[in-house]
Amino acid sequence: MPNAVPVALKARSLQGPIACVDLETTGGTAVQHRIIEVGIVLLEGGEVTDEWSTLVQPGVSIPSTIAAFTGIDNGMVADAPAFADVRGDVRRRLAGRLFVAHNARFDYGFLRAEFRRAGEKFSAPVLCTVKLSRVLFAEHARHNLDTLMERFGLACDQRHRALGDAQVLPALLAAMERNRGPGRMDEVVESVLGETRLPPQLAAELADDLPEGPGVYLFRGEGGALLYVGKSRNLRSRVFDHFAAEHRSGKESKLTRQVRDVEWIETGGELGALLLESKLVKQLAPTANRRLRRSDLLCGVRLRAQAGALRPEVVALDAASFDPETITYGPVRSERDAWRAVEGKAREATLCLKVLGREPGAGSCFAYQLGRCRGACTGKETLALHDARLQLALASLRLQPWPFAGAVGIREPGAGGSAPVMHVIDRWQHLGTARDPEEVAALVGAQSLDGFDADSYRLIGRCLQRIHRRDLVMLDARE
Repeated sequence: MPNAVPVALKARSLQGPIACVDLETTGGTAVQHRIIEVGIVLLEGGEVTDEWSTLVQPGVSIPSTIAAFTGIDNGMVADAPAFADVRGDVRRRLAGRLFVAHNARFDYGFLRAEFRRAGEKFSAPVLCTVKLSRVLFAEHARHNLDTLMERFGLACDQRHRALGDAQVLPALLAAMERNRGPGRMDEVVESVLGETRLPPQLAAELADDLPEGPGVYLFRGEGGALLYVGKSRNLRSRVFDHFAAEHRSGKESKLTRQVRDVEWIETGGELGALLLESKLVKQLAPTANRRLRRSDLLCGVRLRAQAGALRPEVVALDAASFDPETITYGPVRSERDAWRAVEGKAREATLCLKVLGREPGAGSCFAYQLGRCRGACTGKETLALHDARLQLALASLRLQPWPFAGAVGIREPGAGGSAPVMHVIDRWQHLGTARDPEEVAALVGAQSLDGFDADSYRLIGRCLQRIHRRDLVMLDARE
């Protein structure tokens, strides 16, 4: 053990046992990436009492970008122990201590994920020096470790190595306290530590059990009644946001006071979370969800030739609505909304409601008499020109045709770092999520397209705009 190095830390919150921790990893997501190095510096009463580090064999290849950043390559970890082999050493050093790290949720989340893979739970009170700096030095815009080291004149022998970065943290805490004073330091530490407190009606272990990856969460009230379904790329952060916002929003406050239990379902990516949220809201109809509730009478508008001109008609949306040869406008929630949209566009474009079949009687329409119709009802404007302007007016409402010859698959990582999954999509509808080729084939073969889901249309459309081509798979072509 190295000689103890005195560090002046006088804040009451920092006088207990402390572990300053830093990790190096193969990437930025705990459910997908792995630890390659652990560094821990222990403090007692404000003095460094132990320093320890180890390389870790991640079981996966270290990306070249990570190797360049940290200096740790595949050769260096080839003979290193797996995390499962050093977890006892890590746990002994962290047990009963305040867990301190820069961007602490990153390091804490990775350690919890590694312990979980080994079949164990790990939890500790967590203090993030990024959050601490943001509160103590709110006048500054940047709070990354390099910036803080420069600001306080701190040095690091091995930057971007786990022990080197962990060794900076005791001196950083001391510098913050000297700059702002022990009283202010103590006050802010207590405040930052208190940010992770949940309402008293929820189990205390929930704070640590909530994962930091993507997924769907369910709020339940008395008797297990489902109150709300939500989704997030970071389940833990989003759930805590609900309770942190309690004092700011009356609606949020009412909901969080009713919550008695929180459940969650992890997904491997954001699309899986979005699709699952939409599905569960429609199936379970939670009381506080309104935006994604099912509407059984989704409508669209199509144009038909009648009496020498194109006239709109309201139709139920179905799979045919997305065939390239079928032009449909929408979606809208009801027939009434459909006609309201058509008439609104007609008035904007000075179209004739009589030619469109929306005004009875003979002769010129009422809008023509007011100078708001170009005279298709009187022959002043040709019906062909009126038809063309009608199609142009409705163009912004057109449903996008399905751009593929058949079903496609969208690859996404599996939940918790498991094998990738494939979301099977056809004509903007989510047929299901498959884990192997047999499940893919079964979903494609079923072709269970019933009706239209406006939320899937929107979500999948956005996804296809930004998806990488390697994650998109053509599955079949309809005859």
